[in-house]
Amino acid sequence: MSISVDIQNDVALITLDDGKANAVNFELMEALNEALDKAEADAKAIVLAGREGRFSGGFDLGIMGSFTRDDSVRLLDRASELVLRLYGGPVPIVAACTGHAIAMGVFLLMACDTRIGAAGDFKLGANESITGMTLPVFAVELARDRLSPLHQTRAMIQAFIYDPKGAVEAGYLDMLVEPDKVVGRAFAIAGQLAKLPGHAYAYQKSAMRKPALDAIRASIGNHPNLRKMA
Repeated sequence: MSISVDIQNDVALITLDDGKANAVNFELMEALNEALDKAEADAKAIVLAGREGRFSGGFDLGIMGSFTRDDSVRLLDRASELVLRLYGGPVPIVAACTGHAIAMGVFLLMACDTRIGAAGDFKLGANESITGMTLPVFAVELARDRLSPLHQTRAMIQAFIYDPKGAVEAGYLDMLVEPDKVVGRAFAIAGQLAKLPGHAYAYQKSAMRKPALDAIRASIGNHPNLRKMA
């Protein structure tokens, strides 16, 4: 898994690029946490970007077919901890959604503070109701916080997959730019956020999101969507 960190003018650009779909597995989450360690230590704001045409295709289904219940709990624990770090952490995080964002990929997107998307023929959404998977607590809480109430049933229960324009209307994205401008726009916004008083930003972020963060934290080790696997 290739994850790079480039820091300029108090902004850290973290780029995910596995050469394929940026599938989320234990390796990616460990590498992303290491990148966040460096970014949080040396920068005042973060841009999280995917590779060209792909933000992330979600959990790595190639490894999940042989999972035991304990494996699934461990995967969701690590994913929950990563969402908590992004959604509740003190540093401003701007997503540069460079293309497709599906399932866990779109939840990583929603966990970022500001989400800049690429206009074009891309798909964004939670397809769990299509694939037969059940939503973890962090997905439910992010959807309640970030998605328009008018779209929550369609997006999360009925698994509607949006184009970028629809993703803005639904609440997956905040704005669209041309694909070659996504990272630049995200970097510019992160630069503006880096100038805000850090203590105030961190407090407001954790206070506004406390109910969701508390629910996600409480789910670690006890994921209700896995109960039928016991």
